[in-house]
Amino acid sequence: MSTVQKSEKGALTLSLLGREFRVACPEGEEKALTASADYLAKRIKEIRDTGKVAGNERIAIMAALNIAHELMSNRGNGSTAAVDGGEFRRRIVAMQEAVDAALAADQKKLF
Repeated sequence: MSTVQKSEKGALTLSLLGREFRVACPEGEEKALTASADYLAKRIKEIRDTGKVAGNERIAIMAALNIAHELMSNRGNGSTAAVDGGEFRRRIVAMQEAVDAALAADQKKLF
């Protein structure tokens, strides 16, 4: 895993690949940045453990490419457009409403 230390206000120090990186971090985003750094560290370790890629820079690039590929694949169409969080929220709300309606209908049958 990565090592994360709180630096001065608005910054964190991440330790990856034996090096420290000081990065800006808006207040309240520390957990998300830490989780991202941990995920990156996990992917780096997976690549390093294969023994097929040598050198920290190559390992970091491969990890970045793999993560970018995951992101693009999860979008469905592989476009480079930004993720639309609002669309995801609307879809989740619609699914919740459908589940609630189905459960309500089943509840009426029980009583």
